[in-house]
Amino acid sequence: MKAFPDYEDWRFEQIDDEEAAHPVEITKAFYLGQYEITVGQFRQFIKESGYVPESIRDGTGGYGYNKDYDPNKTERRDAFEGRNPKYSWENPGFPQTENDPVTNLSWGDVDYMAKWLSKKEDKRYRPTEAEWEYSCLGGTQTRFGVGDDPDQLSKYANLYDQETAKNWEKWKHLAQKTSDGFPFTAPVGSFKPNGYNLYDMNGNVWEWVSDFYSEKYSPEKAIDPTGPTKKNLQLRKGGSWHTWAFYSRCQFRNWNTAETRYPLLGGRLMLEK
Repeated sequence: MKAFPDYEDWRFEQIDDEEAAHPVEITKAFYLGQYEITVGQFRQFIKESGYVPESIRDGTGGYGYNKDYDPNKTERRDAFEGRNPKYSWENPGFPQTENDPVTNLSWGDVDYMAKWLSKKEDKRYRPTEAEWEYSCLGGTQTRFGVGDDPDQLSKYANLYDQETAKNWEKWKHLAQKTSDGFPFTAPVGSFKPNGYNLYDMNGNVWEWVSDFYSEKYSPEKAIDPTGPTKKNLQLRKGGSWHTWAFYSRCQFRNWNTAETRYPLLGGRLMLEK
């Protein structure tokens, strides 16, 4: 693709699940969180609810950035250290403020937070894939909701740029040409919002949505779609601080097992109006 000249051809062949574009009607009004769930918000949720995040509850921990990683001395793929009890939502291996997006959240962590808030306020919290993608587009039909040109994303998104590439030189050729000063997560709202005044819809952290993953869409019109009813894999959207621009497109569909947690993955809540 012309917009991504440094990407290998096979990357464009692995997005079959974006095909069969079809009309979607969303009939229920909703508010999507203006920002991703922050460290401070998640801390307050734990304090009030007594919830124990999966990375702590099962004793295996989360993933973390290993600052001592040396690509010249090891064959390891990157600088992330596998599950370790020392890593969790409180410690992803790099410093964060209370206003940074919380990471190392499993799908269950975000789902529990949504259900707890729903019960507490007698309202309904969630985000489906359709609601999330509608919000990401910000009233446009472009790749990123703020345009098609990945070189313009530095104003709107915390992605894999020259600052991040200092820690992962191997993929520097795929990094954004700019440097935003954030090698890891950035405090929410550090970049410009999209047309719906939503921040970090592309980049910063991947965001779990409530749908289970389905490889193919139905070509027929969908009304308030919620994804397949059979539980398998969970969907996540939006890219992260360690994501190349191509994979942060609003349309891109990524998935993980529900227990997945690592320093690129957080969430955002939606309130049904």
